[in-house]
Amino acid sequence: MQRNGVGRSVSLTKHMQQNQAIELNDWLRILFGSTSPNFLVEIVFRAFFIYLVLLVSMRLMGKRMANQLRRNEMAAMVSLAAAVGIPLLDSKRGLLAAVVIAIVIVSIQRLIAHLTQNNPRLEAITQDVPTILVENGVLQLSGIRLTLVTRERLFAQLRSNSLEHLGQVKRLIIEPNGEFTLIEAPEPVPGLPVTPTWDTDFTPLKSQPAREPVCLRCGTVKPHTDGQAEVCLTCGEQHWVPALV
Repeated sequence: MQRNGVGRSVSLTKHMQQNQAIELNDWLRILFGSTSPNFLVEIVFRAFFIYLVLLVSMRLMGKRMANQLRRNEMAAMVSLAAAVGIPLLDSKRGLLAAVVIAIVIVSIQRLIAHLTQNNPRLEAITQDVPTILVENGVLQLSGIRLTLVTRERLFAQLRSNSLEHLGQVKRLIIEPNGEFTLIEAPEPVPGLPVTPTWDTDFTPLKSQPAREPVCLRCGTVKPHTDGQAEVCLTCGEQHWVPALV
């Protein structure tokens, strides 16, 4: 019991000494840390070497790395960043480990690119597939739920392409890399407005209100049925709003 008490007191003393060594006005410790100031000269070489490793690695991964990153490219970049970050700042870590990790990551990346080049099924498993969000002026709710794209983000994408309602859209596809592909309808039909609901002062530049109401949830045009309260055949919603055409 006495030995345990002595051990605890020694540990507590060391802990207090470490805390006392940290002072807010100790600018040498804040600027240089626990390493020698000469390590700053070594960092210049380390940074230049790591930069060359990254440059060569991205060159070997192919031209797709310079474009929009897909899942495997993103995983490779994150892995490279984690590999080179520690030896760049830690004087106790050598640079050879970062080179070995870069070689492994580049090899895996090139292997996946080679296997998926002629194997659409494997590419769909590793990269995902395009998903249709709007088809012929109607929201594809299943695709929206699958991709977790919010309604406002979808409408914002259409507004950024100077569109005012869904009837102007033949296809809106979200690609595996997250980009949107828009195919406009050659002959627009009445569609659900894509302007924010709070923007009551908005005046359409090209479109005008149409007689046909559309479903507020998915944009399906209401069928003509003698004024009865209809349920949307696409989503089951019963709330109709004026369309634009």
